[in-house]
Amino acid sequence: MVVLMSICRQWSYLKTLIQTPQKIFMLAVSAVLIGGNWLLFIWAVNNHHMLEASLGYFINPLVNIVLGMIFLGERFRRMQWLAVILAICGVLVQLWTFGSLPIIALGLAFSFAFYGLVRKKIAVEAQTGMLIETMWLLPVAAIYLFAIADSSTSHMGQNPMSLNLLLIAAGIVTTVPLLCFTAAATRLRLSTLGFFQYIGPTLMFLLAVTFYGEKPGADKMVTFAFIWVALAIFL
Repeated sequence: MVVLMSICRQWSYLKTLIQTPQKIFMLAVSAVLIGGNWLLFIWAVNNHHMLEASLGYFINPLVNIVLGMIFLGERFRRMQWLAVILAICGVLVQLWTFGSLPIIALGLAFSFAFYGLVRKKIAVEAQTGMLIETMWLLPVAAIYLFAIADSSTSHMGQNPMSLNLLLIAAGIVTTVPLLCFTAAATRLRLSTLGFFQYIGPTLMFLLAVTFYGEKPGADKMVTFAFIWVALAIFL
């Protein structure tokens, strides 16, 4: 983030931002939300809950739509309401199939939706905001890494180089889309951004099927049909 800030010449904006305690505090709130979201997602993937994680990101755009209406006064045209109803139908199919309250999915959906709302409300430039969020999370991450984590891969000095490179790459592939998201959050309506977020769970579903060997059912195909028709109508 420091390198990116230097390339984009954002240091002057950071100095101005530091003089605004309210925004710094709100970035602490957003850091907690996104940190919790990451932690829950990683736990879900490592504990074979990939499909439930995917369900969380199907629910998330709908939460964005609701938050946009409640907190930002966003409204829809008639055809866009039809798209919302179709998307809800698709998600309800997944909830019915899941058969119980999807705690992981709801946690992922609401934490990321409120993260997007906070970032939109404070309207801080993407790189600068993420740098502050990273600074808030750094002490917590350091304590966990050096005092709590006890897995065989917790210490980079003992890992093979290939694993360390993968861990570094994971940070990059997480940072880039999040930067794009926060940049879009300040430019688009939260509800519009929500519909674009259906790209994420679609890719997660494809990964679950192709790389993790999870079996898709007819319910997934019905959900995709509802959601992609809804997306076509909304746009």
